[in-house]
Amino acid sequence: MTLPYTTELDAITDDYYMADGKAATDIHFNSSFLLNWFMKQQKGLWKRPGGGIYMVTHFMFDQGVSGAYEKADPLSSDDREILNAARFLIKHYYSNATIYRTDELANSGGAELVDLVTNKVSNAQESITSDLATDLYGDSGDTAKYLTGLKTLTSETTSATYGGVAETDLLSSDGSYNWEGKTDSDAKVISLDLFRDMATACKLKDGKMGKIDLVTMPEALFNPVLSILQLQQIYTEAKETVDAGFTGVKFEGKKLVADDYCPSANMFGINSNFVGFGIHKNGYFVRDKWRKLDGPMGRTMKILWDGNLICNNRKAHIRYSSVTAS
Repeated sequence: MTLPYTTELDAITDDYYMADGKAATDIHFNSSFLLNWFMKQQKGLWKRPGGGIYMVTHFMFDQGVSGAYEKADPLSSDDREILNAARFLIKHYYSNATIYRTDELANSGGAELVDLVTNKVSNAQESITSDLATDLYGDSGDTAKYLTGLKTLTSETTSATYGGVAETDLLSSDGSYNWEGKTDSDAKVISLDLFRDMATACKLKDGKMGKIDLVTMPEALFNPVLSILQLQQIYTEAKETVDAGFTGVKFEGKKLVADDYCPSANMFGINSNFVGFGIHKNGYFVRDKWRKLDGPMGRTMKILWDGNLICNNRKAHIRYSSVTAS
């Protein structure tokens, strides 16, 4: 029995997603290192809420009351506010695949129809991935419809909120602001010392989880760094990046990675212990069924993604916004 046409499109699409061990889904992650690292490999923070419009991350912005004492000293039982929470709106993305009736007629054979559908769906995958990978580095505010990106995370506009909290809202007992965004806009020339300075500028502490472990940059900045490292032979291959299909090396505990979506002249130092993705449990690149178009003759389907970049320690990251190769 011949399948109804729309059902046939759904069957072809299902086969496409299951082909080669579901390798088709890798299209979402094969052009952006950060999407691969934080979304496919689920590094760092990873939340899958089942409802609501916000994702909440709790963070400490101060230390409790403590100190040394002698035998007869009274000990303070004072409480100090040390916890707060950031709230990140769930942002919504889609991409579209449409087949007009004229395309259907031109590709009515079995193999031709399969090629048409898979090309349309793979293009839709690439489109939504490109939008997410671009906006991941963006500067949209909390309430904008786009991702609350890395430029927003590192912004030094103290009055603007990030995750619903402004830097000046949280003053610690030592006079510091621990929900601080960090951007260095001074002109810099790429060098190994620059990576060391970057790590120091957003260092939380010595030891595990206290320092940046990931630096992303455009290829125009990565290539001269790679030449320096190869010449001095003071690097190792970052196996995690290579296995994922990206160019990367490890230098003094930091993975240095070229990312095509990183804005020109920018470098981002990221502590991946304190940033990641929250994605609705029903919004992880889900697709709807093919259906008839309301106007023109044809069929359409959409790929949907619902989530946001989230963070629970803002001062652990930094952006250098004016870096040149020489």
